[in-house]
Amino acid sequence: MEVRIGKYQLHYGEEPCISGTRGSGTVFFSGCNMRCVFCQNAPISHHGKGRQYTVEELSDIFRELEDKGAHNINIVTGSVWADRIIEAFKLYRPSIPVVWNSSGYETVETLKKLEEYVDVYLPDYKYEDSSLAFNFSGRRDYPEVAGDAIREMLRQKGNPVFDEDGIIQKGVIIRHLVLPLHLKNSESVIANFRRHFGDAWVSLMLQYTPVIHSDEYPELNRTLTKRECEKITGLLSDSGIENGYIQDISAAVPDLIPDF
Repeated sequence: MEVRIGKYQLHYGEEPCISGTRGSGTVFFSGCNMRCVFCQNAPISHHGKGRQYTVEELSDIFRELEDKGAHNINIVTGSVWADRIIEAFKLYRPSIPVVWNSSGYETVETLKKLEEYVDVYLPDYKYEDSSLAFNFSGRRDYPEVAGDAIREMLRQKGNPVFDEDGIIQKGVIIRHLVLPLHLKNSESVIANFRRHFGDAWVSLMLQYTPVIHSDEYPELNRTLTKRECEKITGLLSDSGIENGYIQDISAAVPDLIPDF
């Protein structure tokens, strides 16, 4: 059995509780069950760039990243390879937390298989607007599927638990990327967050970075404006959501995007 991997490395571009000071041991898998037109990992997610590794070699990668001092093993877009990743964890189970970093578009069945092996879930919740989900990601049912998936993640792991250095050991953090000119979608995500996910932690991401310039989606050809950022952070402040992160516009630089 094999998997396709675009890159693996110590990665410092995640939330502070994941990257920490030593980096997150991140494995970027090729392929994705979504087709987001703004994906910053498009060479691997859309075009399949990467090389084949056996399950045994994947387990060695986990060990190598752990030996380099990683705070965790961070599985990025592993959904299409979930069964083979589980086989690799059966061969070698790291002594550091395992992070499942995904679009949120997961089946509950897959998540139940992962429960024994994953400590931290880091899902996106991209859309409340199903039309936008279809236009930008090809998944009209995204709000329903991701909502069910994230509730299952919360059932399994609950809210974050940190060690004495502030590094997450267990739990769920839900990411939402704000898209330029589509603040109504983000407003709806924030307004409905507690109804969907209770007192869960949020990571509000304001660092949208255009990686392609599209005539079809011209609104995506720029970063957020200061006014857009201020409006969304104000809504978050007023929402009653108490815990989480705001990743601000200063992170909207291509330097933080891995070179595939």
